[in-house]
Amino acid sequence: MLYRKMPGMDENLSILGFGCMRLPVTSEGNIDEPVATKILRYAIDHGVNYIDTAWTYHNEESEPFVGRALAGGYREKIFLATKLPSWLVEKPEDMDMFLNRQLQRLQTDHIDFYLIHSLNKERWENVVRHDVFSFLEIALADGRIRYAGFSFHGDYELFEEILNAWKWDFCQIQYNYLDENYQAGTKGLKEAASRGLGVVVMEPLRGGKLALNVPAPIQNIWKEGDKSMSPASWGLRWVWNHSEVSVVLSGMNSMEQVEENIAAAKKALPETLSPHDLQIVERVRDEYKKRMKVNCTNCRYCMPCPQGVNIPECFNRYNIAFMFDDEKMAKDTYFVFVKEHERASLCVGCGACEKVCPQNISIRKHLKDIVELFEKNGGQS
Repeated sequence: MLYRKMPGMDENLSILGFGCMRLPVTSEGNIDEPVATKILRYAIDHGVNYIDTAWTYHNEESEPFVGRALAGGYREKIFLATKLPSWLVEKPEDMDMFLNRQLQRLQTDHIDFYLIHSLNKERWENVVRHDVFSFLEIALADGRIRYAGFSFHGDYELFEEILNAWKWDFCQIQYNYLDENYQAGTKGLKEAASRGLGVVVMEPLRGGKLALNVPAPIQNIWKEGDKSMSPASWGLRWVWNHSEVSVVLSGMNSMEQVEENIAAAKKALPETLSPHDLQIVERVRDEYKKRMKVNCTNCRYCMPCPQGVNIPECFNRYNIAFMFDDEKMAKDTYFVFVKEHERASLCVGCGACEKVCPQNISIRKHLKDIVELFEKNGGQS
């Protein structure tokens, strides 16, 4: 495992962080605790020391699970990150309430890296209105948190506004080879680093979409490079190639993924990809961008839909039709994985989903397109 330091800090952080948003689950949808504990502890035993969770992950069960999984000495081996649910703050004292409950859930007396979660314009205005800065200063002073940052899902102008508002220690942004110019993007990455902030990267593989079911034309491009590297390794290595990046989060949900990512992290020194490597990544990016229809990362902030529509899975099946050259398979699996009470045709256009979508997707329009492609003329082919 390789390690990097955030500017102004002494801690050696593993370049691979374990994101606890996509843990393995049972058939009922609950965290598969024995399996999840095994892979989390394996990752820690093999050098991963940055563990990231949040109040809302896994229907609010991620933090309690992490607290249990880190028992028996594992808490002392890692740096723990979690997040204040910015959209749930209704009054200033709520912030203290959430933090204190998170400490209880996580069975710890301090959070190493504490973030204001998923800031967009509306959420930023909300936490500012309730004096988030005083809250952070008090929490830092009394030792409940060690470093303060924010995770971001807005446009670059808002990102710069937030950077200017307070002396942050670090930030967390979405970044991968498809999203160089999306949200904070490369410009935000470099700007944050230039101000002395550590940068944690989320969605390095777009929720796993850059690693799974890779179409043959893209696989053929990858094969022109280092044949020992998988598409997942290529995606992670591209992010790690940026010296401004401190930690890259991966939502690993199997031992295979953990082992593969740890192996990739052993080689990922900054600025070590060759011009030929970078050209290969650029060609893959261009091919994917030709294929994608909806810029969804399966973050699930849009859920639950008041009408029951499974928005992320609808988009997943829709994208599969185009990204992986298999409209029939996508249509057939739509009716398998999207149950009757979850389908796009149930959308009534209320717009609740669009108000909370970090990617600013025109969800209602795309759901209509999905109905047209998958459900029109009687559905299954």
